[in-house]
Amino acid sequence: MKGIEVKFTKLLSLMDDELILVLNSGSSSIKFSVFNSSEFLSRGKPLDRFLRGEIERIGGDNPSFSCTEDRSHEFHAFPLNVSTHSDAADFLIQWIGQKFSFSSFSGVGHRVVHGGDKYAAPALVTAELLEDLRKFSAFDPDHLPAEIAVMTKIQTNFPDAIQAACFDTAFHHDLPPVAKILPIPRHYQRRGVRKYGFHGISYAFLLEELKRLGGEKEAESRVVFAHLGSGASLAAVHHGECLDTSMSFTPVSGVPMSTRSGDLDPGLFWYFIKTEGMTPLEFNQMVNTQSGLLGISETSSDIKELLEFEKKDPRAEEAVAYFCFQVKKWIGSFAAVLGGIDTLVFSGGIGENAAVIRERICSHLEFLGIQLDPEFNRRNAPIISDQGSRARVRVIKTDEEVMIAKDVCKVLRKLKSLKRRKGGST
Repeated sequence: MKGIEVKFTKLLSLMDDELILVLNSGSSSIKFSVFNSSEFLSRGKPLDRFLRGEIERIGGDNPSFSCTEDRSHEFHAFPLNVSTHSDAADFLIQWIGQKFSFSSFSGVGHRVVHGGDKYAAPALVTAELLEDLRKFSAFDPDHLPAEIAVMTKIQTNFPDAIQAACFDTAFHHDLPPVAKILPIPRHYQRRGVRKYGFHGISYAFLLEELKRLGGEKEAESRVVFAHLGSGASLAAVHHGECLDTSMSFTPVSGVPMSTRSGDLDPGLFWYFIKTEGMTPLEFNQMVNTQSGLLGISETSSDIKELLEFEKKDPRAEEAVAYFCFQVKKWIGSFAAVLGGIDTLVFSGGIGENAAVIRERICSHLEFLGIQLDPEFNRRNAPIISDQGSRARVRVIKTDEEVMIAKDVCKVLRKLKSLKRRKGGST
């Protein structure tokens, strides 16, 4: 608690600026945004974003940096020599420090893929939390070590910084037991092996947006969210609670993705060990980086490119068809979970922009009350369902960074509230 009290003093001296830095660390990238939260905190107005950017292909070929300043629309892009997330964080601290005094940030928010069984809400980054995340690393070795490295780097360079961890699993934390349990020996469940679900920060944002756009009634109705991007998943939500989601123990599961396989027969692992001499590491690399759209097409992991190739290349055609077929199946299964669908929301890079994919997914779903308006769909309109459709079909642009910034504000409010209860001045 003493460590937190030291942070309170620092926090209260910085609250005049109300700047929030958001860091969204992926397996080979770091996305970042800077927000001014003063109007949001004082008047409930939208967060004001100053800039957004990304360091891509960390540790791979041709890593690069890009950034857009929202007010001036000034764009920066250049190659960058970084081999680790720690290197990338070093550069980012230096670059952002040229734009803002790092001490002016009242909070730093991090997307953290896995919160295990313990974390169901945004949490202050402490030594205890970092130790917990190291224990969880076996659950997601492709993301958590990088995220821990970035949080540790910020902590080392700016020990007084208020950092908040925002968990991708939190939205699904209270899944019904029947959706959470895995059909393996129960003693593994006591060790934390269960369905967790991911993309939760995106789903939390989409649910808030649905409430803003459609009102309380629609947000409380039977909703299927389809977050379709290079990583893809779906979630079934009723009364604002997640009842099931397609990703399971890891983000590899569920629907096929750009390079991830989605659900597979577990017997394949044994088969490849026996016939190919495949090691566990090689199998993990295969299902994470060589499968999905890339694996089926043998040419590209990009749905846009595959749509261009499909008329000439049956492998590309098959990859697109398989993706749409599997997403359609999950929508149907979630209709069974929910007892019907009132609203279907498409989001993510594919869901927001690929009209032909939405059309193929929704074809023959009229029996669920889903019917698209071809013109609205072609234009990526906010509502793409036909007037005669019983279910409303929406396209909503997701924004994980905004949701993380809002979660950081929640943590800061709690800290200030706790300070007041302790008798401190604000």
